Amino acid sequence: MTITGGCRCGAVRYTIEAERVTARHFWCRDCQYIGAGSGTVNVFFPSETVTVEGVLSDFASRAASGNLVHQQFCPTCGTPVFTQSEARLHLIGVRAGTLDDPEIGRPGMTIWISSAPSWAVCIRSKYPNSPRHQMSGLEINDHASTSTL
Repeated sequence: MTITGGCRCGAVRYTIEAERVTARHFWCRDCQYIGAGSGTVNVFFPSETVTVEGVLSDFASRAASGNLVHQQFCPTCGTPVFTQSEARLHLIGVRAGTLDDPEIGRPGMTIWISSAPSWAVCIRSKYPNSPRHQMSGLEINDHASTSTL
């Protein structure tokens, strides 16, 4: 299966040669900054299956989980493209809005809802949700796979 996507201006394009592992709707405070007030939807793939064309900028910060997380974005248009925790280098998160087929990004769970504002849609979501979330050891049971991160 080949999955493609890229940034808004087209300076960054990627190809993924794998099916997704899982997708999560994140409401941590970091994701609210990235999502301009909303959460972010991140679709996870094995890192080694992602090929990138173009230049990405990287912003590293310590997440609420304590892990060092890299946010990669297009330096031309600013589109957030990838996220990756140094605690899980075998996985890379692709921002669902950058997928050429955004249907691939359907989340299987909403996480960090304890950080979400009261008006956030996640509170009424039909997907399972969690007040906080450490992805390690999580059993994944969404429509794309059943495995453990």
